[in-house]
Amino acid sequence: MVNTSDFIERLEHLLHYYGLSASSFADKINVQRSSISHLLSGRNKPSLDFVLKVVNVFPEVNLYWLLNGKGSFPNDTEKEIPKTTPPPKPKVLPTETAPKVLAKSDKTIEKIIIFYSDGSFEAYNN
Repeated sequence: MVNTSDFIERLEHLLHYYGLSASSFADKINVQRSSISHLLSGRNKPSLDFVLKVVNVFPEVNLYWLLNGKGSFPNDTEKEIPKTTPPPKPKVLPTETAPKVLAKSDKTIEKIIIFYSDGSFEAYNN
């Protein structure tokens, strides 16, 4: 569960870090200005939609740091995500020997994200 008062402190830290007023921050993440005001006053709790908008617009914001204070801000991906070699691409059989399931499928995997218990993550794009 997110501690609202701690979340408010982290949100205020973001505003200060980016040099934004509450209203300009709301405009940047595309939420109503009153939403930020209500969050900062403690009237409302942050919604999942709000949190996702923040981390999508500001990629330096570590999701786990924003939610529960674990991790760091700004997100230093070089330190938090261990560099590993990407997994090998699966072998694709020639069409004549490939199973019919593979030949008929028009879906492909675009992205795989692995979340670790320490708050770090790895993303693999196709």
